[in-house]
Amino acid sequence: MVELRPEKGRPVLFTYGYTSEKQNVHRLSQALREKSQSDILLQSNPSEQKKVGAVPVDISDDEVNKYADMIKAVCRGAKTVSKMATVSLPVSAVFHVVVNLPPVKKEELTGILKAEVKKLIPVPIEDMVLDYQVLPAPPEAKARTYIVNAVPRALMAFYTKIFSKAGLTLTALEPESSALARSLVGRETGVVMILDIGAEQTNFFIIEQGLPMTHKTIEMGGDKINKILKEVWQVTDGEVEKMKMDLFNHLLSGAGKGAVDRTRFAELFSTVIDPIIKEIEYGLEVYLRQSNNTGKMPEKVILSGGGSFLPYLPEIIADKFKLKCYVGDPWGRVVYQDGLRPVLNAVGPRLAVSIGLALRDMVK
Repeated sequence: MVELRPEKGRPVLFTYGYTSEKQNVHRLSQALREKSQSDILLQSNPSEQKKVGAVPVDISDDEVNKYADMIKAVCRGAKTVSKMATVSLPVSAVFHVVVNLPPVKKEELTGILKAEVKKLIPVPIEDMVLDYQVLPAPPEAKARTYIVNAVPRALMAFYTKIFSKAGLTLTALEPESSALARSLVGRETGVVMILDIGAEQTNFFIIEQGLPMTHKTIEMGGDKINKILKEVWQVTDGEVEKMKMDLFNHLLSGAGKGAVDRTRFAELFSTVIDPIIKEIEYGLEVYLRQSNNTGKMPEKVILSGGGSFLPYLPEIIADKFKLKCYVGDPWGRVVYQDGLRPVLNAVGPRLAVSIGLALRDMVK
């Protein structure tokens, strides 16, 4: 959670906070997807009712209260003031579609986009809320590109209920990719790839003219890193996180890189690094094959999320793809006291989405 204040036209850091408590933010959205697909099967073939059964979607008051209490605790700890919140949706919750259309009348656009999206997503369009952005193009362009995000209404209702219970009013819900593009890419118009390495998942986005064009997720993240180190060191779950950060900070400072070379490190974490490399290869191949994307090789790869601290990862990616690769600085457009720089640099990758959300109505 990040709270910014506008001062003299610039976003200034007021406070921030986070929880280390484990959360499964992907479970509900996945259950909603499965339920929608199950409903489609049952509607087309009622005889399947007994085989499929109902897919449980847990939006009980207990779960709402659990998340609301967690949010309130972070607010108290950070001493937030605002009662308005912009909130992100995990990539697993959003159906992301790119639609190319010839020029159409403004009053007809929403209906046409709904019809196009309906052909491309495996759930009833009536159960979804659509939001779209248009890729900038010259006036004489024969077609326009629309980036459409479709979100289950039930999930939006669940989020609204949680934040209402926490005493906050939702001003907007947007995909993580949009917030990351805002905090890490900003006004850059070139093509950039963002890798957001979380605890459970790694998300891959290709950003063009500041807008997310592609979304992809693999089940790989910081939890896998912890599991490897736990087995190597034979320590408990509680011990491994601190020991990991001590090791990574030692290596990232340059002090320990002579003791642990890149080859040995890459071998130890091959089950984490190799899938990331393969997904970058696949994502670039798919993107470059799309119409109008020939030759649009990304200029760089920006890393984010807690897993981006994995030593040697930027160098491995840079060498493999001959691209610049580095851990992004989401604080780059935020004003803060110089004395906070070391602390903010340490937590920045974990807060990149929150910073992007806080910047939503402060930067253009």
